[in-house]
Formats: sequence, structure tokens, C-alpha cells
Amino acid sequence: MASDRKTVEFLVEQMAGGGTVSAKAMFGEFGIYCDGKMVALVCDDRLFIKPTVGGRAFAAGAEEAPPYPGAKPCLLIDGEKWDDREWLAEIVRITSQELPVPKVRTKRKSG
Repeated sequence: MASDRKTVEFLVEQMAGGGTVSAKAMFGEFGIYCDGKMVALVCDDRLFIKPTVGGRAFAAGAEEAPPYPGAKPCLLIDGEKWDDREWLAEIVRITSQELPVPKVRTKRKSG
């Protein structure tokens, strides 16, 4: 089941205090980025935050589950936390700070 764009827009708005937050459609689901780093996924209208040491400590007790079959487990954020703008912004900020800067991909020359 694909995620609802309105759900993703709501989450991005709620997370905005954590940095420059945006979403990108990916195979019927969505990746959420903060300051250029993918920090979360929205799959089947569920929010999964990439696990980091600080994120796990901040979201103490959060269940970990894979967002899709074959994926590594992520922090599954309970829907009750979605209304807490400050909490979501903080976990996104913490996660973004701990994730490495994405590698710049270079285009291959054809021929």
C-alpha cells in the first residue's frame, strides 16, 4: 500500500524545526531528508527514522522494524508522537547530525 502524500506533507511540516526538511517520492513511498541527508522513510503511512546512537537514546523504547521487506530495521515512530512537533523536529535534528554526508555521485561518460 502506498503512503498518502498528505500524511507525508504533515510529517514534513511537523519536522521543519529540525532543519531544512523535504520529502521525495520513491517507488510509491517517500524518503524524508533533513539538510540533504535521508533521515526517514514513510512506508505504508508509517514513519521510520534511520537508527543512530542519539536517535535511539532520544526515542528510548521505540520499536525497531524494517520499513519494507529486506530493509534494515529503523525506529518505528508511533503515530501518537506525530502531533508533537518539537519531539519530531528534535529526533530529525539528532539523526541528521549523526548521519554521514551523502557521497556525491558522478555521472559516467557513455561511449
